[in-house]
Amino acid sequence: MSRTSATRDAWHPQTRHDREAILLELQQILASPHFCNSKRYPALLQYVVEKTLAGEEDLLKERTLGVEVFDRAPSYDTNTDTVVRYTAGEVRKRLSLYYHELGRKPAIRISLPAGSYVPEFLHPHEEAEAGPVHSVDSVAVIHEPEPLEQWALAESEHRTATEIDGHRLPPMRAHAARRWWIGVLTLLAASALTGAGYKYRAGHAKTPIDEFWGPVLRDQSSVMMCIGGSVFSQSHTSGVATATKDIDYPFVSMQSASAVAQLSALLQRSGGETTQLQPAATTPLTELRDHPVILLGGYNNQWTLRLTQPLRFHFLPVDAGEAIMDEANPGLKWERDPSLPYSSADDYALLARFRDTTTGSWVVVLAGVGRNGTEAAAHFASSPNYVQLLRDRAGSDFSNRNVEAVLKVNVIDGKTGAPSIVAVHLW
Repeated sequence: MSRTSATRDAWHPQTRHDREAILLELQQILASPHFCNSKRYPALLQYVVEKTLAGEEDLLKERTLGVEVFDRAPSYDTNTDTVVRYTAGEVRKRLSLYYHELGRKPAIRISLPAGSYVPEFLHPHEEAEAGPVHSVDSVAVIHEPEPLEQWALAESEHRTATEIDGHRLPPMRAHAARRWWIGVLTLLAASALTGAGYKYRAGHAKTPIDEFWGPVLRDQSSVMMCIGGSVFSQSHTSGVATATKDIDYPFVSMQSASAVAQLSALLQRSGGETTQLQPAATTPLTELRDHPVILLGGYNNQWTLRLTQPLRFHFLPVDAGEAIMDEANPGLKWERDPSLPYSSADDYALLARFRDTTTGSWVVVLAGVGRNGTEAAAHFASSPNYVQLLRDRAGSDFSNRNVEAVLKVNVIDGKTGAPSIVAVHLW
């Protein structure tokens, strides 16, 4: 009785054809929906595959990956910044989903084993065996196809696309050769363009805006902008209250709309990132995990209040008043003057950029005690001159550290005036 069993064996490529076949499989994976909408996951997978093919798998350690792939400082703390571990876990999950949904048997399968950053290349094949199946200790034998690298495109009158060294190829084989060369040439062209892009970025002098937004935008091609909503309320000094998830039609103030417009323009100029606009009241935690997040709004945004609570500068609990406090100086707080009309009282805002341990992603907070503060914080974060002021206060290594600042905002007749920095903290 004959029985066929499907097996998969890890193997290391030995020939140039093997390596090129793996790179072609990699390009197909990176073009899939599981990877093409991200910056972080393709970057890690491509790096570890290329380093392994180059025989440099010994370099694939967490710190090295953090520095080389995610632009972390060589001395960064891997215990608090888990970008490599988190990304590797997502890559493993997405690879599994990719092959599960593939609908065909791949010639080569790329995997990232748990607990390792060195990828494995699996060669699925079927073994037809007569009689019962026995367990045998053996090394997988990989059948080497005839070396396609010896084939050439028609470039002379002596050699054509259907002829090799004087021997005519069958039509199907000639077609396969052409397809293989097209794939290789496409891969080489893509690699050249990628290299050119890296050279351009390396030669492009970073501005303060690049340094502030760089950690956020380099990980992903899609950024979520989570905005707080409001409802009218005569019982509040501001005339509005926070919209909860049971409110069907919350509204967004003109100040918040202005903030969205400024940030959307900035993100587009910074690389064409896709911006997803989401209401804070109905956005679950799971949707904050796969994207860098911009939180707009203070007391009308539940996620601003929750994710900034562990920070040194954060908002007071709602029942304790509306103000920004300094955890290191409990007696210090910044709030609007309650003795003045709302339209005449100066506002305060919290501006922060940090990698959140709950979501594993970068978070940017642009949130005022009132709506004027939110608008001013967005203007501050999208202005090269203002960000330069923050960089001057923050000092060296500004782009690789978590940072938060408290801003004071002039308000005149309800209009948002110029912001100024009153406190800065880095860690």
